[in-house]
Amino acid sequence: MDKRTIRNTINLLTSMIRYNFRIIFAGKFIWFLLAALAFYVFIAIVNVINGEVPDEEFVYGILLFPAILLIFYPMTFGIQNDVDAGILEILFGIPDYRYKVWLVRLVLVFVLVSIILYGFAGLSYIFLTPVGLFKMTYQLMFPVFFLGCMAFMFSTIIKNGNGTAVVMVILGVLALILNDTLSRTMWNIFLNPYSVPRNMNEMVWEGIAINNRIFLVVGAIVFVLYGLFNLQKREKFI
Repeated sequence: MDKRTIRNTINLLTSMIRYNFRIIFAGKFIWFLLAALAFYVFIAIVNVINGEVPDEEFVYGILLFPAILLIFYPMTFGIQNDVDAGILEILFGIPDYRYKVWLVRLVLVFVLVSIILYGFAGLSYIFLTPVGLFKMTYQLMFPVFFLGCMAFMFSTIIKNGNGTAVVMVILGVLALILNDTLSRTMWNIFLNPYSVPRNMNEMVWEGIAINNRIFLVVGAIVFVLYGLFNLQKREKFI
């Protein structure tokens, strides 16, 4: 490939990515980024003032909910934004569009969120405490992947952004209520792998954390496959 072809290919990919992000975030990406950053800074300051000791457990905790905020809108309102943009009918005309369009979008969103979280982890490294940037981002992406894929699945079932948002909020509140009950089990969606419970062997906790990550990944894959399956039912969306 000559330089001109490579340049044209890069420009095409860049335009495709920019266009998809414009549809996914409905032109509001910068506001969600600023909101997540403000939420992160606010939580960090409040916890430090309250005497919390900044460590990896602390950083994971203050980054988790800004991460969920970043993934919430594109996954819950993704289908709704296609309808509002008037392109859903066009998408259904693309062979295997659910794989060529929505699967690509899912990948793009998760990659973007992981990059942003890496940046937030970098801020924590500078202003709070030294943390492993890649490992912190890697660990945060498990619940983000699970909840994002769950929201995507419900959006293909409910087919309305507001309705999907309500369902996800209810499920999130329920998960928080059950957090204490499930805190030492692999079923805790919000499990903090850096928070080793008292009177528990670190090797045992590591095993629970690994099983939790496997549970989140398997659950996320099931959600994605079911959501993509729903997207082939054209008559229910048009």
